[in-house]
Amino acid sequence: MTLFLSCLLIVCIMPFLAKIPLAVAMHRHGGYNNSLPREQQQQLKGFGARATAAHYNCFEAITYFAPAALVVLATSSVGSLHVALAASFVVCRLVYLLCYWYAWDTLRSVAFVVGLALSVGLFFTAF
Repeated sequence: MTLFLSCLLIVCIMPFLAKIPLAVAMHRHGGYNNSLPREQQQQLKGFGARATAAHYNCFEAITYFAPAALVVLATSSVGSLHVALAASFVVCRLVYLLCYWYAWDTLRSVAFVVGLALSVGLFFTAF
């Protein structure tokens, strides 16, 4: 598997990896409520609330990264620039998660904007 495809895979499984800290927070909040997990998540405060938001935002990130990556693949134009953009996006998303969990809101916003710009750049460099 190429590094480019690996980046796409990582972005697609990142929501499930981001669920781990959320599950820990839920467990600490009276045990993991598998019957009504979203109801329990809405009651979380502090770290748990941030972990919930980070988890859901990972799904949102797929909606703008995956189409850009698929356009690159569809045009058979995967080059070193595309690999660098995709890898940088993954790094931005990891930084974004850490910033969300540790309440570093300004750096989190910067990581989000840079990641979004990388995704847009990936799309436009495909042509």
